[in-house]
Order: sequence, then C-alpha cells, then structure tokens
Amino acid sequence: MNRKLRMGMVGGGKDAFIGAIHRIAANMDGLIEVACGALSINPDIARDSGKAIFLPEDRTYLTFEEMITKESALPADRRMDFVTIVTPNFAHFAPAMMALDHGFHVVIEKPIAFTLDEAKQLKQKLEETGLILCLTHTYSGYPMVKQAKAMVRDGAFGKIRKVYVEYPQGWLSKLTEREGNAQAAWRTDPKRSGKSGCMGDIGTHAAHLSEYVTGLKISKICADLNVMVDGRALDDDGGVLLRFENGATGVLMASQVAAGEENDIKIRVYGEKGGLTWTQADPNGLLVRWLDQPAQIYRAGGNYGDRLSKLALHNCRTPGGHPEGYLEAFGNIYRNFALTLSARLDGTQPSAEMLDFPQVDEGIRGMAFIDNVVKSSQSDMKWTDHSI
Repeated sequence: MNRKLRMGMVGGGKDAFIGAIHRIAANMDGLIEVACGALSINPDIARDSGKAIFLPEDRTYLTFEEMITKESALPADRRMDFVTIVTPNFAHFAPAMMALDHGFHVVIEKPIAFTLDEAKQLKQKLEETGLILCLTHTYSGYPMVKQAKAMVRDGAFGKIRKVYVEYPQGWLSKLTEREGNAQAAWRTDPKRSGKSGCMGDIGTHAAHLSEYVTGLKISKICADLNVMVDGRALDDDGGVLLRFENGATGVLMASQVAAGEENDIKIRVYGEKGGLTWTQADPNGLLVRWLDQPAQIYRAGGNYGDRLSKLALHNCRTPGGHPEGYLEAFGNIYRNFALTLSARLDGTQPSAEMLDFPQVDEGIRGMAFIDNVVKSSQSDMKWTDHSI
C-alpha cells in the first residue's frame, strides 16, 4: 500500500470516552487516517466533533446511514475503506450490517452486537461478502499476553489444568447512573446494554482472555450473577466456574463494585510443568513459575529477540524498560487489522502475526457467554452447556 487506509467512524463524538481511544490507536502507526464520521446522534455534537478532529464539513455526517450511502458513491480513491463502530451495544448491529452490505470492512467495539442472533447474522454476511471484521478485545493486544499465548501453544507448560481470570472494577460501587454519569447510564440499562451488565461489559473480556491465552474453548459454565447496589437494573458482580474442552477447570470473577479497584484484569494459567501470571497492573511483565526450577520474569521489549516469541516481538514497539500500556495494546489490534487489510488490497498473503486480532468468531463466543451465564445464574442446575 502506498497510502493510508481511510476510516469512517460511527459514534465516538466529543461527549464519548472510547472514540478518542480508537482514534489514537488507529493513528499510532501511521497506517490509518480518519476520513469521515457520523460521530453522534445529536446533530450539533456531530458537527462540533467533526470540526474538533478537522473533518471536512461534507464528510461530517449526521447519521451512519447517510455516511455509508454517500461514501459508497464516492470514487474508489476517496471513499473510506472501513467503518469503526464505537456506539453503545444496542447500536452495533445496524451500522455493521449496512457497512458490510455496501462493501466496507468493519472494526467494532465489544460485545459485537446486542444479541447472539445478531452476531450470527454478521458472520453469515461476512461469509457472503468475504470482508474482514475486527473486534477490539483490547487486552489480547499486549505483548506479554501474546508471549503467554505462544508459550502455552508451544507446550512449555504441558497440558493445561487450571485457569483463573479476574476483572475487578469499583466505579459502579454507587448508583452513579442516577448521578449524571452517562457511561454508567447506558451500561446499566437493559435496553441499551443487553441482558447482562457487568458480565456483558467486562466479564466477556475475561472470558476472551482465558480462551485467547490457553487456546482452549470454554465448554461448560456454572454462574452466579449479583446486583449489589440497590436500584440497579443489571448485574454489577458475578463469578463463573469454568470447564474447558480439554478437561481443565477454572474460575472467572468480574465485579464493578470492588471499591477502590480500577481495571486490574489478571490471568493465571497452570499446566503439568508450570504456570504463568499476567496482570494489567504490570503489563510489561510475565511471571512464569516452574515445577522443578526457579521462577522467571519475562519482560516486553523489541530488543529481546533472544527470549521472546515471534508473536510477542511483532507487537513490541519499544526497547525493554520503556512501558507499553493500554493505548499500545489497542494500537496493536488496529495495526494487525490494518496490515491484514492492506495485504488484502495488495493481493498478498498476511502473516500469521498480522492475522492475530479478534474477529467474528470471538464475537459470537462472547455473545454466547453472556447468554449462558445469565441462563446459568437463573437456573437451579449446577452446570449449563456453553452452547452456541
């Protein structure tokens, strides 16, 4: 490619949190530029947001329908290449489906849709069109998470036996959705967020991380969801017992009422020969413990070619000792998607490292996870099949 990929954005205006994160991540490697946007359902905010990021007036749209229709009518050397969707959950499916119908690739915030059926429809459309969908499960973008994945994949720990994954937050310890907090308001509203609050929002991140690192699919679950803050409409806390397809067992905890916690997602994986621990509180480190030798600490860094996997090195941006965090992990998702799409447009084959970003199947599994933890929590049965 001798040009940047052109991105159109749905949502993410100046009153939103995640839109700016997506734009930073997309711009990090100089592979993508924001060409147009329908940045808010409020026309004034949409226009002001377009001005704030220096979009031309004629490419600052007031609805996603207008953006997709008008962009598809532009010459190939001007129109957007893909659409990024950063709206609340209930507003994911319609712009994604319309974009695919008009030949545009899609990047989308998780969860992929509002229902499992919508997610399956998106997969069917992708199969019909041959287009690419990227799902921004950010935590899989960290170099040391990828190092963990590579070590498990290569058999360093033998057969995996135990998985513990947790995601504690404390920001919903009060009824902040009734105190003017817009982010809390939609995330705790069943009409906009879906059938689950905490498990849909952050539990899906934990479930995806467990499957990504181990390479194993969750096969059965036993869930308990709770509403800890009086007056809240959706769960704000929960725990899930896990069984994986190889017989390994695990525990998943997600809570948004762990007062004082921020976003310390953490995973521990144990096999026959040893185990690993990764936490976002120390994202550049990977603690590895062995059954018969001293523990080791792996560190992220582009100059550690003698000790890190090819998968981890592909996603390292700086030499060891220079911290790489959330934005860089987000950037790695965008970079791998952009490299894959650029290869597609050039008629070349992307490498395995380029293709290492969450896609529609991970989105479907996430929606199934939401359905099944709710079903399990409401059931008197101990175990619920994790069916899709």
